[in-house]
Amino acid sequence: MRKMPSVLAACALAVSLIGAPALAKTPSDQLIIGMSMNNLLSLDPAGATGNDVVEINANLYDSLVELDPVNTYKVMPALAESWAIADDKRSITFKLRRGVKFHSGNPLTAQDAAWSLQRVLKLNLALASVWKGYGFTAQNAETSIQAPDAQTLVIRLPEATDPKLVIYTLATSVSAVVLDSKKVMANEKDGDLGRTWLTTNEAGSGPFVFNEWRQKDVLMMTRFDGYWRGAPKLRRVLLRHMTESQTLRLMLERGDIDVANGMSVPDVEAMKKNPAIVVESVQRGNVYYVAMSVKDQKFADKRVRQAIRSLIDYDGINKTVMPNYGVFHQRPVALGLPATLPEPGYRLDVPAAKKLLAEAGFPNGFKTSIRVLSDPPFINIATSLQSTLALAGIDASVIPGTGNQVYGAMRDRSFEIIVGRGGGGAEPHPHSNLRSLVYNPDNRDEAKLTNFQGWRTSFISPEINALIEKAEVEADEKKQLAMYQDVQKLYDQQVGAIQPVSQMIDTVVLQKDIRNFRGHPAATTHWRDVYKQR
Repeated sequence: MRKMPSVLAACALAVSLIGAPALAKTPSDQLIIGMSMNNLLSLDPAGATGNDVVEINANLYDSLVELDPVNTYKVMPALAESWAIADDKRSITFKLRRGVKFHSGNPLTAQDAAWSLQRVLKLNLALASVWKGYGFTAQNAETSIQAPDAQTLVIRLPEATDPKLVIYTLATSVSAVVLDSKKVMANEKDGDLGRTWLTTNEAGSGPFVFNEWRQKDVLMMTRFDGYWRGAPKLRRVLLRHMTESQTLRLMLERGDIDVANGMSVPDVEAMKKNPAIVVESVQRGNVYYVAMSVKDQKFADKRVRQAIRSLIDYDGINKTVMPNYGVFHQRPVALGLPATLPEPGYRLDVPAAKKLLAEAGFPNGFKTSIRVLSDPPFINIATSLQSTLALAGIDASVIPGTGNQVYGAMRDRSFEIIVGRGGGGAEPHPHSNLRSLVYNPDNRDEAKLTNFQGWRTSFISPEINALIEKAEVEADEKKQLAMYQDVQKLYDQQVGAIQPVSQMIDTVVLQKDIRNFRGHPAATTHWRDVYKQR
């Protein structure tokens, strides 16, 4: 392990609990964030999964476009000053702004933007799946994504799709940030396109420059004075690994941190009564879910999946576990969209579950396992599920772990039950969550569609796939809406392998003197305009 640089050591010491005075204040030009880093595994935008790394990379890099955090139907310019969709809807042309510099000092060009997207497809890591869903591949990347000059990027759609979906993905996916191709390739090893180096480094043009990351300890970044929007007001942002809600609460009350993520429900409720603290929540498109692997013979039986669906205490979980984390929701399409059907009304029904299990040949239940992150609310949902499964004779052991252990097992399709969270984030389109949670165009193991959580569960429905594909390119909005509603009805009838329990709410607790900290539904919360009013 490398020795902590003096600047990081000094900064860490400044916010240390040891010897800190009561009612201390963090430095006025620094933002100190307490959060769990258990699911922070890599900084490489091509393979970075999880909301934590999305927020970090949103501040180290820039994207072509951004979504308005309040009106997520509104796409705003970023590196691209303008864009146009071709009349045949098969290509999008972006005009990039001039004068943008990477942290290295290299000029940012359309060639860098093209190379960055091509790299995602060539590496074929988790975040390539969304692009493959639009028909892009490693083989067609260079012909489909081109930069005819330094300020022009042309994306040609290999397959017919709604171009708005591609633009939404460019605005919300961390895979779409623009990398300094020269800097990355200077650190390439054995043809890895800089993957090893980017695990713990960055090559961006964003408002902050990465300094140091000590896993499960601390990550620091400092202001980029040459930022094209103007230098941020904050000189430094420091992320501290904290998994205990009580510790987060204590440090907020003492003034040792400015922002806390992942606090427990009782602690958040208590902090709402503190006049020096502000609690802010934003609804995201992701859902908390119970997922079953159809590769497991038990869950390949529709009746067993239906029994599990009847053994989830939706009301109890949402009333006792999910306040400040999520709101009751049982559909794969996010709340608030015109296509979203009313809740189906699933409830805990032990007699119905027992009957289904007996019909499936399990009158006495069976043994299984539930993989889950050790953080709240995941572990709390899993514990509730364990107890309700037992009511029907299902003996489920809970296996807590890190993001790599839990979602890694899911990506490898080597699990039985997982309590997780996923979806399309903030893309204001039904296809977003359906693509992530339901769609599975190729169920072979070697397809490795790891960012499709439907693929991870091995659940495949040719009928549902065909309807999703048809709806994606339907120009008539009323017909398209009806198709997306039909998808939800079919998923209900066929008992899909992922059962939503609650739609995500991201709750942050922060000091009252923080200004312009606005949580983003896509997890791309920007710190470039944040400051402290003291």
